[in-house]
Amino acid sequence: MKSDILKIANKKFKSRLIVGTGKYKNMKECAEAIKISGAEIVTVALRRVNISDKSKPLLMDYIDPKKIMYLPNTAGCFTSKDALRTLRLAREIGGWKLVKLEVLGDKKNLFPEMIETLKSTEVLTKEGFKVMVYCNDDPLMCKRLENSGAAAIMPLAAPIGSGLGIQNKTNIRILRKQTKVPLIIDAGIGQASDAVEAMEMGCDAVLINTAIAKAKDPFQMAESMKYAVLSGRKSFLSGRIMPNFQGSPTSPKEGLI
Repeated sequence: MKSDILKIANKKFKSRLIVGTGKYKNMKECAEAIKISGAEIVTVALRRVNISDKSKPLLMDYIDPKKIMYLPNTAGCFTSKDALRTLRLAREIGGWKLVKLEVLGDKKNLFPEMIETLKSTEVLTKEGFKVMVYCNDDPLMCKRLENSGAAAIMPLAAPIGSGLGIQNKTNIRILRKQTKVPLIIDAGIGQASDAVEAMEMGCDAVLINTAIAKAKDPFQMAESMKYAVLSGRKSFLSGRIMPNFQGSPTSPKEGLI
């Protein structure tokens, strides 16, 4: 597995688990859970997490950006205008160009607004950003995002924070076959088996926040997700046996007594 490297926009990572920094009780708990998870990328909601106001607790005091890569995202943005402004500020504040784009369509279900998302992706890629895009699981729209220069396609498994797991396995399988850039499940993971399933389907990584942060024991869940991603990836690379609706004996027929 040492040679099994995740590549996103020419950056290399050993871990295929991406972890969010929101919803924890405090920054100390967040930092410890991320450490246990082994994640090398953390998402940072610029509208919600303090990364610049030194008069308040700074995320950087708990999670060293020199050791773990920050992935600024646009959580809470409902228009292309707001998303673009947020990521341009991220570039000014910290020089970030690898970013996660998230343009929401409604406050209840938090589904992506795909027209605004596509428009934002086109603008950001022209400005030199490497854009990892939160999107729905529509193969046609995801291909348009990829053709627009997206650095990674990040379809939801289920609504953000729902913990429902992968709801549309058929579309995820189609996306796996057609997507040339990293395919990362983003939103809806609830338990370790969901992460295993995503990785066994050939997804390149999973992004998890609520399932870890809101677990009764975030540290134990972080460790569980770490090994779930590893297990699912190993299973995928191993090449599973083909399903068969008939039994197949495990012992040879020759030499029967």
